[in-house]
Amino acid sequence: MYKDNIMTSVKRVLTGITTTGTPHLGNYVGAIAPCIEASTQADTESFLFLADYHALIKCQEPAMVKQSSREIAATWLALGLDTDTSVFYRQSDVPEIPELCWILSCSAAKGLMNRAHAYKAAVADNEAREADPDFGVTMGLFNYPVLMAADILMFKATHVPVGKDQIQHIEMARDIASRFNHHYGELLVLPEAVVDQETDVLLGLDGRKMSKSYGNTIPLFDTEKKLKKSINKIKTNLLEPGEAKDPDTSTVFQIWSAFATPSERDSMRREFEQGIAWGEAKKRLYELINDHLSEARGRYDVLMNNPDEIERVLQKGAIKAREHSAPLMKQIREAVGIASMA
Repeated sequence: MYKDNIMTSVKRVLTGITTTGTPHLGNYVGAIAPCIEASTQADTESFLFLADYHALIKCQEPAMVKQSSREIAATWLALGLDTDTSVFYRQSDVPEIPELCWILSCSAAKGLMNRAHAYKAAVADNEAREADPDFGVTMGLFNYPVLMAADILMFKATHVPVGKDQIQHIEMARDIASRFNHHYGELLVLPEAVVDQETDVLLGLDGRKMSKSYGNTIPLFDTEKKLKKSINKIKTNLLEPGEAKDPDTSTVFQIWSAFATPSERDSMRREFEQGIAWGEAKKRLYELINDHLSEARGRYDVLMNNPDEIERVLQKGAIKAREHSAPLMKQIREAVGIASMA
């Protein structure tokens, strides 16, 4: 059982993945693999979750949310996450999270929410089309930073790995926690954003950031045939075999570097400088990734065909998560005046 003694040198790291799509290579390189590695460190407590409430903000397709939840859970487990030494749970299995979200929303300043990047982008897009500024904006989108704050603060996370575009949400969580603590006492821990400067954002098929919204992803556990087909679609230039190619501007080389050892990376860089053919470079990239993922793909397929096992693991995780959330929620309820009359 974990201790809630936050005055130790142990870091408590929290990460969630929204259940709105199939995990892809970018998810693996940027979040999943680093988090699984961190979960093995003696000085780290890991809280990893399926953000299915967040999924409802941008997806109104129940079947997709359910399927994505299964795929993401199976991915974490297939890649070796040890659920005995970490807390792995589904957001919707912890009722204290939405309760805390409401309580925090009663402290959070609307002006702060007005400055959230996602909301401002939606308003700007509407104004560009001369529409009502709030056209199509749901309260889920507007309140997204409060739910994210509840996710983090509920488990007293000290460190939250995020991309640069998510730093604002951690700053907002700190602001919301500070306002709450000012009114009700020091119950909430202010988290720190952790941005890994060494981890590049993986590029997709079209050379932009690999993202479901761009439709340029390479699914993590596609069949070998589909994986090869996806890699062959990676956009390249028209340089012929024998012509030197710049590895630093190549999506093929960037993805290669994310999976290769340092020596393999250096060797491929020389191959690019010597004019390797694009077809040959893609062939080697496929072989590298396929070798890297083949065993995990087998475990993933077994799990996808056994949803009862995935559900068993998630229910076990929910029990562990609530060992932390229920006691804190009891303290918070008492602090705000929602308590037994006895």
